[in-house]
Amino acid sequence: MNLLKNILLLGLLVLSQISFSQISDDVMLYRKDFKSISGKNTVSVTSYEKDGSHYVFAGGVGNIDVYSLDKEGILTPISNHELYMKKGPARGMVADRINGTDFLFVANKHGNVIETFKILNNGSLERVALVEDNDKTYLGTAITLQVVHMKKASYLFIGGLEETPGLSSFKIHNDGKLTHVQSMKDDETVHTDGIIGMYVHNIKGKTYLYTGGFQDNGVSSFRVYEDGTFKNINNISDNNTDRYLTGAYPVTGATIAENKYVIVGHRHHKYYKRGGFIKKTNFVYHGDGVSVFKVNKKGALVPHFVLKDDETTKLQGQTRIEIISTNNAEAILAVGTRDDASIQLLKLNKEGILTPINYLETGFSIYYGLRYHKIEDNNFLIAGSFRFDLGKIASYKIAPKINREGKVLRHIVNLKYKEDATDAQIDTAVKVFLDLKNEIPEIAHIEWGVNDSTEGASKGFTHTFTITFNSEHDREIYLFHKAHLKLVNEVGPIIGDVFVMDYWTKNN
Repeated sequence: MNLLKNILLLGLLVLSQISFSQISDDVMLYRKDFKSISGKNTVSVTSYEKDGSHYVFAGGVGNIDVYSLDKEGILTPISNHELYMKKGPARGMVADRINGTDFLFVANKHGNVIETFKILNNGSLERVALVEDNDKTYLGTAITLQVVHMKKASYLFIGGLEETPGLSSFKIHNDGKLTHVQSMKDDETVHTDGIIGMYVHNIKGKTYLYTGGFQDNGVSSFRVYEDGTFKNINNISDNNTDRYLTGAYPVTGATIAENKYVIVGHRHHKYYKRGGFIKKTNFVYHGDGVSVFKVNKKGALVPHFVLKDDETTKLQGQTRIEIISTNNAEAILAVGTRDDASIQLLKLNKEGILTPINYLETGFSIYYGLRYHKIEDNNFLIAGSFRFDLGKIASYKIAPKINREGKVLRHIVNLKYKEDATDAQIDTAVKVFLDLKNEIPEIAHIEWGVNDSTEGASKGFTHTFTITFNSEHDREIYLFHKAHLKLVNEVGPIIGDVFVMDYWTKNN
């Protein structure tokens, strides 16, 4: 009986892997929701499951917004919380459970502090600890946090940028307070100047930490010991042949079968305009790419593969890489880009070769705010933008691609104006709406009309605008375009109500 049960379980496992493999080459992103933020922008996004409820934390300049996330991908605002000295942005954020208590750790970039918040039962936050930078640590302009769980304790690793670059380790206590363990100052050997990404692999009972160095254009590996101390293992610098690390930015990893990989993206220094911000100005632009490193038995990094950006991919200015799923055959990754303003889906096979799947142009640049989260069988990405004019956070579902061949998207906007709106104001509103066609080239066609129905079922709506898009990308670009947001702000005061519907139809 047990043998039969095991055979059935094995069959189900194989079937699930085959089914996943069949759709992994043709999955796509579909936006499910977007909500306003209370702060100025969204720089960082993380998420957490607590007692069966799912929460999203969006950190920007001055504060953190908290949302619930349901299995349909709908975001519901819960609370917002002020950062220390109203500084920030909340660049690095990581949520984790420490001996039965749930915490959110936040790197307050320009506050030069690490803040610990307790995650309460409804997802809201309560600050319980604060660590300021000093001469022994490298917390100034802190950007990235990584929790490392050892057998008897957990540690928070912290990476910074600019004035005081280096890597630090702090012991996490049961009450969320942090005690300094070790700091390693950046030098010409290690790549810890601007740690914007970190990842942990465990190899035969040993723990290894991997960092990217944004300013010194490379990646480093470290052995982490049971007491939270660490030592450098090896370091890989940028070149223009088998790795693309100029401005090393996001760092993540995957284990596929017996192989362990570290995946590193970069936002090339050519994309930065601020004078004096880039320390090593003699870099050469050799394009954009995602670098894959294989991890050997000693935890060291070995250059392995580069997926180079081309006309079929959206990899310019990578700022975040999220692992969506892994099995014994492959891993699916999502790459958020600032300069391509897109989310690119990639597949990493067990041989360590990356191939592109699909991408979605989000309509806004992703700075650092991209997070994968799973609820039951639903896979989501939550994204935000550092744009101060946007003020939104969006959720996307990852699902099999829908065939849109030969179809166009109709976006129907019905408006009801306030009773005190003048004819002149309404005429101006119509003109501004129609002018969007000149501002947003992704609009294929736009037409409008005044309601002429005599059925009495118009609910007071008087004006209808029909916009045609040729793809999902075009709708996203329109939705978050500066011209569209400007229209909403200008016309909003005279709008009594709005009713929007979208549908796909054959392109006649």
